Amino acid sequence: MSSDKLVTMPTTPWFIASNFRLQRAVGMTASPYTGKQRTQEFDRVSWEGDVTLPPMTREQAIEWQVFLLECVGVKNVFNFIDPDGKTPRGTYDGNYLAGEIRMDSGSNVNSVTLSFAASGSTITAGTAIFDGLVAGDFFTVSGADNELNNGTHKITTKTSDTVVAVDSTLAQEANTASCKVRQNIKGSEALSLAASSNTATGTIKKGDYLSLYSGASALSPRVQLVMATADASPTTQSGSPDHYSVPIQPKLRSDLTDTHFVGFSSAYNQSRFRLTDNLTGWSANHLSLYGITLGFAEVI
Repeated sequence: MSSDKLVTMPTTPWFIASNFRLQRAVGMTASPYTGKQRTQEFDRVSWEGDVTLPPMTREQAIEWQVFLLECVGVKNVFNFIDPDGKTPRGTYDGNYLAGEIRMDSGSNVNSVTLSFAASGSTITAGTAIFDGLVAGDFFTVSGADNELNNGTHKITTKTSDTVVAVDSTLAQEANTASCKVRQNIKGSEALSLAASSNTATGTIKKGDYLSLYSGASALSPRVQLVMATADASPTTQSGSPDHYSVPIQPKLRSDLTDTHFVGFSSAYNQSRFRLTDNLTGWSANHLSLYGITLGFAEVI
């Protein structure tokens, strides 16, 4: 991890305007003869934006001036989030959740033979790898010959520990060896999570932000900010923490290790950002009212 210093951002006064956006690296080419287009998505994906503070007296502005100076241009980092999305819409009553791989007795599968049926959108595995999963869970496939069969799939019906139906459109493909079927891995568009305790419960709603941590502690650095793209209700587990399966965007930039924190509440769902410019400054008018606008980008 980077050794850059973590700077605390002031909380008052708060922003009066904000722009928050997601930057992706997606290439596209088009045939000059047919116009047919092809796209390729690359690894880079991150949040960025800019915010504006209200007019402030010098007394109010000092805390923000010091914050900007302590950032040392683009060097140091701070915890931040879309200002209008800091408070979750969901009712989950814990501060955080934790990564949890539930398939194949708690392990990702790095080599299995898979068959894909276009009719019914079913996936059949050569061994009982789906034993820990239920309808509503997600998993990510790689290694299929037809690219349509790779990617993140949601289980709609579980027939057995070897056969599931998914919500994706599949291509017909039989007995492809050495496929990988995994959860919480780089490139996945869903999270498999457990509640923080046996009593924590509630919903995660579409539009809620989640912050991924690099360890199983609230003091661990935050490594990525994602948004839930659909509502997620808990799967209740008697005597153990509830399970959550959450579709997300953007895709995971790195693996989420089991037990590592995923922040949910407004105190925990911020991720690491840095300023986008080494130039630090502010303006003031004839009434000594200060104006400050700053640009930021997620740490990758």
